[in-house]
Amino acid sequence: MANAVETPSQNNLMTEGSIVKSLLLFALPLIFGNLLQQLYNTADSIIVGNFVGANALAAVGNIAPINSFAIGAAFGLTAGFTIPVAQCFGAGDQEETNRQAGNGIGLSLITGVLFSALALLVLHPMLGWIHTPKEIYDLSVQYAAIMYLGVPAQLLYNVFTGIARSVGDSKKPLLFLLISVAVNLVLDLLFVAHFGWGVAGAAWATLISQIVAAVSAGIYVFRGIPVLQLKARMLVPTAKRTRRQLALGIPVSLQFTITSIGSMILQSAVNGFGANVVAAFTAAGRAESITNIPMSNLAVAASTFVAQNYGAGQYRRILTTVRKVFVVDLGLSVLCSLVLFFGGEQIVGLFMTDYNSQIVYAAKEYLFAISLCYSLVSVLFVLRNTLQGLGCTYANAVAGAGELIGRIAVSYLFTPLFGFKAVCFAGPVAWLLADLPLIVLYWRKAKQMRKLSNQ
Repeated sequence: MANAVETPSQNNLMTEGSIVKSLLLFALPLIFGNLLQQLYNTADSIIVGNFVGANALAAVGNIAPINSFAIGAAFGLTAGFTIPVAQCFGAGDQEETNRQAGNGIGLSLITGVLFSALALLVLHPMLGWIHTPKEIYDLSVQYAAIMYLGVPAQLLYNVFTGIARSVGDSKKPLLFLLISVAVNLVLDLLFVAHFGWGVAGAAWATLISQIVAAVSAGIYVFRGIPVLQLKARMLVPTAKRTRRQLALGIPVSLQFTITSIGSMILQSAVNGFGANVVAAFTAAGRAESITNIPMSNLAVAASTFVAQNYGAGQYRRILTTVRKVFVVDLGLSVLCSLVLFFGGEQIVGLFMTDYNSQIVYAAKEYLFAISLCYSLVSVLFVLRNTLQGLGCTYANAVAGAGELIGRIAVSYLFTPLFGFKAVCFAGPVAWLLADLPLIVLYWRKAKQMRKLSNQ
């Protein structure tokens, strides 16, 4: 028999009250938190670029697509682990909320260990496959080998914060993340700038800060959330709950895997232009990641909102929410486009001490191209997260296939003809091909929910 959720949790429910207020109060901490999280990589890149050099900056960016391939699949799995938590919480089943949360934590630990080993095994073959320039090969290995030791901590942190969001709490984890970012920045300066440990120092700084974040978030989930009463026995995965969570997580994981293959193919094309262009691609990519944070995290907030309301049978409320999120996200995409268009050169300048015209020019070309098409990625964020909240996680794999086709087409068909200019438009082409099937899938889901809401 389902147990009623305790009174204190009612403030965390998103199934009643103002939609806009609930979304904004939930999304703002997410936006700020994700901004802090992006500072991990950005701080590494800025400090490495300024204190070590362009080759080191290129090495940090070079392993990004490999990270997505080797580790992104694991992140996709853990995203699926927390969807049932939000759905059970929205339905008022406290006991199952706890059991789903515990099952997700146990699975995340197992997944983290397995994928850490996998990442280390595929590192050298993947570096060869993407045609890593020889001048940055050893630096890429140094950075990645240390970073991959932290995969279990990364996954546990993600599932802990996912559980907190599922029960409506997006604020408290910010404190732990803030501490973690501060630790990362201090250690970056100490290990890289003071001790001269190069990219290895940056990797150790990030690893330690990730462990701090995971431990802090874990303590909070186990002891600081009134509606969660987790017991040690709940951490042992059960077959029934594991099947449900994997059924939701595997399609998301496939999306990460498919997308990352496209990213590696594109990175291989970029590597053919030399270390300076790789450094430019890295710097521009960091700028892009930061500017899309408001769009992506509003969509993530919508995913939790949709999941809770879906569990409660509030279908009309879901439809209204998605419309409003679309409008806001499209507006944010225009603002982000303006920032990238007019501030691209200044942003790239943060990553170097000595002005390098080739790096700046290539980075500006990339940022100009994506700024023209940023609305496409806002549509992708909203639809992908909405469908995920509805439990339609196979949509992620469909979208990932569209992105893969786009990046392959650009890398193999257009890059030989148009050079780096073609690379700059790989993202927009991928977004468009991902958006089209998601629009169809959401239209069908919306049609079903309208029928259910009229019954």
